[in-house]
Amino acid sequence: MKAQRQQAILELIRQQAIDTQDGLARALAEMGLQVTQATVSRDIRELALQKVQTPEGGYRYALPAAVDRSIGERLHRMLRESLLSVAVSENLLVIKTLSGSANVAAEALDALNWPEVLGTLAGDNTVLLVARSAAEAPGVEQRLLELMR
Repeated sequence: MKAQRQQAILELIRQQAIDTQDGLARALAEMGLQVTQATVSRDIRELALQKVQTPEGGYRYALPAAVDRSIGERLHRMLRESLLSVAVSENLLVIKTLSGSANVAAEALDALNWPEVLGTLAGDNTVLLVARSAAEAPGVEQRLLELMR
């Protein structure tokens, strides 16, 4: 239950500008997860969420930049060594990897928490990455090509 709830919190803060613990508890309740304020507070602390300023001047919960940066450095090296090519079709990106490394690459891509990525699916040497929209796919492709350099 805790892992499911914390995963739901991460999805919510990626999709919505949630700025209070009460707002987060309400959003979880809408997903069918009833929680107390104390539970939400503990989850925020365990997930190391921080409030960041939005372009509109308000605030919202987000993953800390330091966590993204340290993950990014390790994953960048791993991805650079295993990704071979990227092709785009609408909102789908087909990523070729070294044989046997697609699962690790997909996990690494998921861990980057790019907001324009819905998720990945891995085979042995191919990752299917689903972008939120066809308009966002070229930007994702560009970021992947940069990771490969």
